[in-house]
Amino acid sequence: MPTYEYKCSSCNHSFEYFQSMTAEPLKVCPECGGSLKRVIGTGAGAIFKGSGFYQTDYKNKSSRPKSSDKTEKPDTSSVRKDKKDDKK
Repeated sequence: MPTYEYKCSSCNHSFEYFQSMTAEPLKVCPECGGSLKRVIGTGAGAIFKGSGFYQTDYKNKSSRPKSSDKTEKPDTSSVRKDKKDDKK
């Protein structure tokens, strides 16, 4: 439920009131009985909690590529491998 700000048009008394979005706006000033107007406020803004907000923070481990999707390793069978005996 949001907090609304009201201002009296008679005595300029302003206050905040916590009410549901579907509730009717207040009409009578609690100080002088004059008419109230609901003021449009800036709001609370976004609240971010946690260590960080990066694309990788919410990746599922199941979204990693499957083994068939992985890139193939280069063929190293034609690369010459030296043995200890060859270096003598």
